[in-house]
Amino acid sequence: MSNNAAATKPNLWQYVRYCYGGRLPASMRDWVRHDLAGKGATRRMMVRMFIPAVLILLPFWFIPTSLYVHIGMTVPILIPFVYFSHALNKVWRRHMLRVHGLDPSLVDEISRQKRARTHQAYAEKYGPRTGPPSSHDV
Repeated sequence: MSNNAAATKPNLWQYVRYCYGGRLPASMRDWVRHDLAGKGATRRMMVRMFIPAVLILLPFWFIPTSLYVHIGMTVPILIPFVYFSHALNKVWRRHMLRVHGLDPSLVDEISRQKRARTHQAYAEKYGPRTGPPSSHDV
């Protein structure tokens, strides 16, 4: 029997494949849950999207020219990578949670925990919220 079947953390190749959309075995669900919904998940995802952008732009720095031209060639391309990795962060993390058979609402778990006291105070003062769950599930 292979050690991979009972592994709780991915090896290097599994990790690289996972970072860019691959699925990990069910034995690693706790690790995936923490990675996608735990503290620092947003930062980890942004770094994972930043790395390929830097690798793509790195050859531009070998062109013999001034620093200003290097910055002018790479920064305008790098800014959208950073912007879109932040803008689509929750969308990607929800997708990856679904791929691994986990609840996509885990993405908002930390913010829900931070706001729990405020929601409880609201419910005590005004009563529980009414309406469809999607209107107040955060």
